[in-house]
Amino acid sequence: MRRLFLESIARAPLPEKLPPPDAELVALAAELDAAARRKLGRSLSIRHVDAGSCNGCELETHALQNAFYDLERIGLRFVASPRHADVLLVTGPVTRNMREALERTWQATPDPKWVVAAGDCAIDGGLFVRSYAVSGGVEAVIPVDLRIRGCPPRPMDLLSGLMALLQAPRATKHDGRP
Repeated sequence: MRRLFLESIARAPLPEKLPPPDAELVALAAELDAAARRKLGRSLSIRHVDAGSCNGCELETHALQNAFYDLERIGLRFVASPRHADVLLVTGPVTRNMREALERTWQATPDPKWVVAAGDCAIDGGLFVRSYAVSGGVEAVIPVDLRIRGCPPRPMDLLSGLMALLQAPRATKHDGRP
């Protein structure tokens, strides 16, 4: 055991090399950052809400934070509180147990706010639509501004959707009621 420990200290680490940047990703990132600064005057803040999904969409959402996509680099960030968010990114069908939590999160997010239903389950309930435990898609509970199809949607689809949201003529104002 000691021999293995000493050998591991003596060897240089073998980190995985970062792949060369994808030209499409770099262009989209620059465009997304410029649109956020134009629309909001600052970075876009995203609050992710898992309303009851199978976690496929969460894996793709978390991929946005890895070294390849690196949302922080382009001025987008996930926030822990809905009070600091501009966008609610909702994944999964809304389960009965998460319905009230989603409504409260929506109410706690300051106006103007956007709601993005990411993934087929968030849009219409997906394959869980007939379950006794599901209230339906996000739109059955709160107003939705953007729907991103996919099971799960790819990270580039999520970035393109956020870009479309920022390029819309103006922020959607909600009246404070789900």
